[in-house]
Amino acid sequence: MVELLQRALEHHGIDDRIEAAGQFYPRGHTGGMFVGGLAGADAGGVLGAAGDAVGAAAGTLAGGTVAGGYSGLPDTMLIGVSDTAVYGFAGASRRKEPTKLAFRIPREGLTTKVHQRLNVRVLELIHEDSDSRIELEGNRLPVTHSKDVIQALSV
Repeated sequence: MVELLQRALEHHGIDDRIEAAGQFYPRGHTGGMFVGGLAGADAGGVLGAAGDAVGAAAGTLAGGTVAGGYSGLPDTMLIGVSDTAVYGFAGASRRKEPTKLAFRIPREGLTTKVHQRLNVRVLELIHEDSDSRIELEGNRLPVTHSKDVIQALSV
């Protein structure tokens, strides 16, 4: 992922070096998936077991999208950390170079908070001067490398 984000920076004409990268979602994405799956299963359940399964799957996808949509951020993001900035790119795959830069935050004046949840870590990026914040959640699965991003921001 580091190499993918490095190439994305170069394509955007940004001269910086990515040190850590990981996959994140807007805060609320996972909870929205859970609630959507429950609601979809109930709705589809009136059609029997097959309806229950289809409803659960559709509800899960819709719930995560709706919950994440309230943030104004892309549903799935690749986050890159350099010595000077944090970059957020819209990216549905950990294997493809992202194309759309969603945000770029200077690390100067940036504080972070991490909240441990059952199956995700919530990462808050807080710009002290403006008190603006971006709230992300990273899955605990090692393949997402969200922990790498959190560790890089803790330095």
